[in-house]
Amino acid sequence: MTQQRNGSFIKRAKDITLSSALTLAILSGGAMMTGCSSKDDESDYSYEETTYSKGIRSHIKEVKPGEFKITDEESVAADKSLAIVTYLDGHTDSLSTTAAKALIDNEIRHNQSYVGHHSGLSSMLLYGGIGYMLGRNSGNGYINNYRDRETSRGGFYANPGAFNKSQSAYSDVNASRSTRTVTSRPSGGRSGFFGRFSGRSGG
Repeated sequence: MTQQRNGSFIKRAKDITLSSALTLAILSGGAMMTGCSSKDDESDYSYEETTYSKGIRSHIKEVKPGEFKITDEESVAADKSLAIVTYLDGHTDSLSTTAAKALIDNEIRHNQSYVGHHSGLSSMLLYGGIGYMLGRNSGNGYINNYRDRETSRGGFYANPGAFNKSQSAYSDVNASRSTRTVTSRPSGGRSGFFGRFSGRSGG
């Protein structure tokens, strides 16, 4: 029978006790992290979504070569939003909100100091109902920045009656606003502390 010194036995007993305590701490700590993370998961992946069921149809007319005026605006279903442009030669074009945004962006990109200081088509789109609709999108804040600079937007309309009608259409759009909270889960359905970060490995 191998003899052990008292000091050796006490040291081994301490090692066992420390090892057990460390194991318990890791297990309980992991449970706490998972529990806390589970409570936070829903709020971490929730966001507010705003939609509008109505949009704007804008009628724009060329009154002189290269000069335009907004002659009428009305509220329509959101997916029917567009600008109908009538040119001096009588032909018409229908511009979707995507096409209108492209013209506005091109103007801002290449003629920034000239934005709003002319009666071109891009000005009618920016300061009329189409620009208003585009500005409702949270990703188009820069459009509102330009719209806010021009306080006398009535000058872009053919007459006061057309301007007043547009304000009524804007009110219809605002009244159609709805907001809901959307909750999305981490990709792969992972949850908990380790699940949340495991998807980030590998860059």
